[in-house]
Amino acid sequence: MSASRTERLLNLLIALLNTKYGLRRSELRDKVYHDTTSSDVAFGRMFERDKGELRQFGFDVEAVMDTGWGSDDPATTRYRIGKESNRLPDVSLTPEECTVLILAAQLWEHAALGSAAVDAVRKLQAAGGLVDAELPTGVQPRIRPAGQAFEDLVAAIHAQHPVRFSYLAGSTGQEQERLVEPWGLGSRFGQWYLVGHDRGRGDKRFFRLSRLTSAVTVLEKEGFTPPAGFNVRAELAGLAELPVQHAVVDVEHGRLLGLRKRAQVLPAPTSAAATPGAGTPEPGAPEQGTQGPAAGTDRLAVPFRDAETLGEELASYGPRVTVISPPELAGAVRRRLTAAAEFADRPLPDVAFPEAARAGRARKRTSEDQLKRMLQLVPFLVHNQGLHISEVAARFGITRKALEDDLRILICSGLPEGYPDDLLDIQWDDDHVFITQALDMTRPVRFTVDEACALLTGLETLNSLPELAEGGALESVTLKLMAAAGEEGVKAAALSGPEVAPGDSATLDTARAALESGAQLHLRYFSPQRDAVSERDVDPLRLYSLDNTWYLEAYCHSAQGLRNFRLDRIEALEPNGRPAAAAAKPTGSFPVKLFTPNDDDTVVVVELAPRGTGLADDYYAERTAALPGGGMLAEIRFGSTDWLPMFVAQHGGMVRILQPEALAAASRDWLAAALTQYEASSDRPID
Repeated sequence: MSASRTERLLNLLIALLNTKYGLRRSELRDKVYHDTTSSDVAFGRMFERDKGELRQFGFDVEAVMDTGWGSDDPATTRYRIGKESNRLPDVSLTPEECTVLILAAQLWEHAALGSAAVDAVRKLQAAGGLVDAELPTGVQPRIRPAGQAFEDLVAAIHAQHPVRFSYLAGSTGQEQERLVEPWGLGSRFGQWYLVGHDRGRGDKRFFRLSRLTSAVTVLEKEGFTPPAGFNVRAELAGLAELPVQHAVVDVEHGRLLGLRKRAQVLPAPTSAAATPGAGTPEPGAPEQGTQGPAAGTDRLAVPFRDAETLGEELASYGPRVTVISPPELAGAVRRRLTAAAEFADRPLPDVAFPEAARAGRARKRTSEDQLKRMLQLVPFLVHNQGLHISEVAARFGITRKALEDDLRILICSGLPEGYPDDLLDIQWDDDHVFITQALDMTRPVRFTVDEACALLTGLETLNSLPELAEGGALESVTLKLMAAAGEEGVKAAALSGPEVAPGDSATLDTARAALESGAQLHLRYFSPQRDAVSERDVDPLRLYSLDNTWYLEAYCHSAQGLRNFRLDRIEALEPNGRPAAAAAKPTGSFPVKLFTPNDDDTVVVVELAPRGTGLADDYYAERTAALPGGGMLAEIRFGSTDWLPMFVAQHGGMVRILQPEALAAASRDWLAAALTQYEASSDRPID
């Protein structure tokens, strides 16, 4: 979309904001649109589209009718925007409340609503409501990205559009297409669920996002009305947790230590085992039949609640594990392996990245994006006079050139047919930006639905952290933002975040104490990629989380570099009596990456299916390129590549390796060996 459209929308907004009695269509057409060629019908359609876009930004265009004869004549209708109804109310926050708010906004770094959280915080900054705050040590949680389906569903929920997707039913094991009115999205038992009206079944249904087997299609030409007072957290509270079952699996001798830690080794069957009265198995123990494990393997009983969750893990182990029972678990593993193998065997795309290819899911810049930024920029400059232009650009996440393009449009915008004093007046000749004429745009616009959801859902999620929930700041800032968000804040009940409290608070407390005292730590750590346990001395730098999985970033003296350790894989942690080295520093500002790039990393080119494009963000792709059909090429750096076949198998058809060819071949061999085991051991088809 052209910059002229951005300028037109901005001038229309300024005109409607600065008129007391309203402007007729004919006046707007002549003075704002300068339209002398189109028909009345064509101009009417353009004006209605522009009103709709201003409404999306939070500005309701009011139609004022003249009283008396001819009051229903559209030619006499006047239009204006109220100066108070669209503005963000004043929000005054204490330093403690600002700390909690920033933590809530940072939850969405790479998840859907991440940009909305940034916009919401920027509006509060523009209004002068935020003060300097220091984040507490060890309390830097984030919400794990839930993939492209999550983002599409959030957009459909807020826009009230039905969606279509293919779904694998847990009760029947059958894959079917579903047409759903999405009411809400929330996390329960470590899984994301969609709650909505299934049109095909005529009733409310719960859908686990991990069971979606296709991309989500949003039916933008259709709409629906959600139930009044809907609250997704209350709906999900009624879901019962699945009962514990036991899987029987054969595992290579001495491999998969992490799986073995939570499993039970089953004794080899004997002839006596089939004799009545020879022995009674423990209650709940799995039935394993009379055929023993294959040579070189151990037979294990693994507890689990959901076949799809365990199936994702077991699929990553490839030929190192074979599922004996139950059949639905074996089917879940085979389905992922088969999908990964079929994707790997497809014709190869041309590997080419455009010049200065952006990483992640780059979205084409539109006039709406630019106008939204300008509406934040003007009040921000009013409350932050004299900032260096480079600092302003950094605050808005754009280049200096892009900021100057915005400023040039702004200084040409103002009242229709106004004098120079009726234009926005912004100066940056000395590289310091000043604004002296803001044309009643000094206060930011009210929160959008996305922005209200991002902050309020983030604050609700922080309730699971005792050190924040017990203080009064979390409750007070939530009440202030609910009041500021108004009706849009009520709609935040359609989204509910996961628990972010750590599973092992003792390990977290030890790490936090070491961070505060500057002590060095000794840890015993299990690495699933190497399938080994190692002893390390580390200098702790900071703690952060993804959902309730917490990480310790530290300088590892064994590796002589920065490493990130999952707390639930630390088997022992204690101070070693030495102080941490003062030279060790965290890698940049929070949020951090889950790995640190090194010169000897391997650069890997992968192809991502449409459902897997979110992996480009998860693994910090350095370059990306869009592919026909919605897929993506991504160039990613990996410090260790031995585990990449596991990575491909785990994601079951969402990713394949293209380069280097040796890694691609190793991945195909890994998948083929795993599938061969199931073909040889299974005598019945799996749905």
